[in-house]
Amino acid sequence: MVQLAPVPFDVLIGRMFRELDEKRSIFDLPAQRFVEATPGRDLSVAFGDRRAATPFGPAAGPHTQMAQNIALSWLAGGRVIECKTVQVNDAIEVPRPCIDMATVGFNVEWSQELTVAQSLEEYVKGAMLIEMLKASGVGAGLGDTVFDMSVGYDLAGIRSAKVRGFLDGMLDATTVVESLRAQIPAPFETFRDLPFPARISDSLTLSTFHGCPPNEIEAIVEHLIGEVGLDVVIKLNPTLLGREALDAILRDRLGYSDIVVPERAFAEDATWDEVVAIVERLDAFAAARGRSLGVKFSNTLVVENNRGVFPASEPLMYLSGPPLHPLAIALVARFRGVFGDRLPVSFSGGIDEGNFADAVGLGLKPVTVCSDFLKFGGYRRGWRYFGALVKRMDAAGAKDIDAFVLKAHGQAEAALEGLGLPEARAAACRAALAAGGDPRAAAGEAFPAWLSAARVLNSAVYAERVLADRRYGAAENATPPKKIGSVLVLFDCLTCDKCIPVCPNDANFSFSVKVGETPVERLTPTDAGWTVDVVGVVKVKKPHQIGAFADVCNECGHCDVLCPEDGGPFRTKPLFFGSRATFEAAPERDGFVVEQGSGGARMLGRFGGDVVRIERMGERVRFSGAGFDLTLDPFDVAAEVGGAADGPVDLTRLRIMLPILDAVAAPGAVNYVSAALGRGTAEG
Repeated sequence: MVQLAPVPFDVLIGRMFRELDEKRSIFDLPAQRFVEATPGRDLSVAFGDRRAATPFGPAAGPHTQMAQNIALSWLAGGRVIECKTVQVNDAIEVPRPCIDMATVGFNVEWSQELTVAQSLEEYVKGAMLIEMLKASGVGAGLGDTVFDMSVGYDLAGIRSAKVRGFLDGMLDATTVVESLRAQIPAPFETFRDLPFPARISDSLTLSTFHGCPPNEIEAIVEHLIGEVGLDVVIKLNPTLLGREALDAILRDRLGYSDIVVPERAFAEDATWDEVVAIVERLDAFAAARGRSLGVKFSNTLVVENNRGVFPASEPLMYLSGPPLHPLAIALVARFRGVFGDRLPVSFSGGIDEGNFADAVGLGLKPVTVCSDFLKFGGYRRGWRYFGALVKRMDAAGAKDIDAFVLKAHGQAEAALEGLGLPEARAAACRAALAAGGDPRAAAGEAFPAWLSAARVLNSAVYAERVLADRRYGAAENATPPKKIGSVLVLFDCLTCDKCIPVCPNDANFSFSVKVGETPVERLTPTDAGWTVDVVGVVKVKKPHQIGAFADVCNECGHCDVLCPEDGGPFRTKPLFFGSRATFEAAPERDGFVVEQGSGGARMLGRFGGDVVRIERMGERVRFSGAGFDLTLDPFDVAAEVGGAADGPVDLTRLRIMLPILDAVAAPGAVNYVSAALGRGTAEG
């Protein structure tokens, strides 16, 4: 079982700011793709009693599990950060692979892969990294950020001391903040004086998951509102549409005949009528306690595991991506048809560059993304979301989100008709629409009602429109990424770098090596010294190479799906551990760990379970392993060999490790390995 190991806070900080200075990027996201404010446009929205600078954010999932994910999501424009779901069982075994984005989107991972204590610290680290970025001028003009918790999956687990400790820690993270503050490296000591907020979050999106009984949902929300004191959003499931309506959309309209939703998904989930009754009661319960209740559409859709990608031990998998969009939008329209605009609605379901502005135009907040960030470009795609939104706002003559919502779907006049305004006021509103004036000023105190009516009408109109949009259909989403038929090896590949931005954890990275062919020698001890025989060659054809950082690679398999070559970068490319501890904790994974030795950098390598070690000693190298411990001149092996060996020593592993060591530990290298070396510490 692969275990994630959070990157130490000081290493994250060192890597982040050095990379920004030297490469104009952060965690491999280029600075030109950082989202910043657009002059003359106010993208902010209310979320509970807080303000978020944009209506966008990452959904609870692979993009919000670790601190670097959170920082990347923020750089991509996310200002409502929905943290990955925490549950009492924090030792789950996630099947591998667990993500399949070959066509639409499927997964079998559903909660945090860290311990609850680690999750708390990662979320606090992420919040503190954001404060440091803001203090550095990054993300200018879009500072207001909201963290939203997520927990599951039953009342007993949520009431446990472990999960309650997490909730209390997010409400008051003073102890964690002060511990992390002390870890800020000396070169960045000015950040130690920042007023890092201790209250990371006081809102929560409840992951009811699949099969959570209605009475359990209600009891959990009452506990979170009444006893913990949180604003709560209930994330609901697509099965609320019912079998007939869901099949009519998914199979009949969209054409996904190969996707099978099992009957148990409907039998075990709450029904529409049950949810309507629950929401009515919980809305009153929250209001009586000065808290807010909202809903989110939607969770993923339970389907049968029939694609042959995930292990057969998993009977079910969870659908996301394009087909989920019309399903979730249908639920938004249906919900607002019952409740109007009384309750806030947040959204996740097949969001991408092409429909982000549409969803914002429904007054949904936040609009969250997961699957689209797993496609080519990764976090870089967020920048285009905001380009599309601002373009739509300009076309509508809207300077803020509310004005855009009013005009986004052409329902402003229809919404006006049902308000019963005096004719003079209604005429002023119509004139403002026609002339591109300020609808807020024209409507005066009636503007909130006008806006609410537009949200409801927009939802109904858009729900019909997406059903006719071919981009969500099976035919448009049936072609997997192209494979070229070649197989990955340790060195050299297409070097398309597609695997780097698509990793949500930023595990994949590039490094530069010297090209050429290096002979591989075999040293044989004799009574007279050593004989040297050339037995092979190590070839490096390209200076640009790909590696993976093991501590944050959970072997989800995603980079394998999108790589044009077969074999999977996470399996085949050089794998680097962040410390001796994580290296030794994963004896089944071949790879390397680089440390700072007394005479320079040293490296341990594991090949087929065998561990060898190299260490720079001036012009010479020490190479040791089971049955041998040698010192030699790597440029002239025959010149002088010191040490001893039980038998012949093949130098293939030395010839592989030396160029890798020199590359990742080079003065100009920027990666987690070089950042960890920069701490100036060594393990024995």
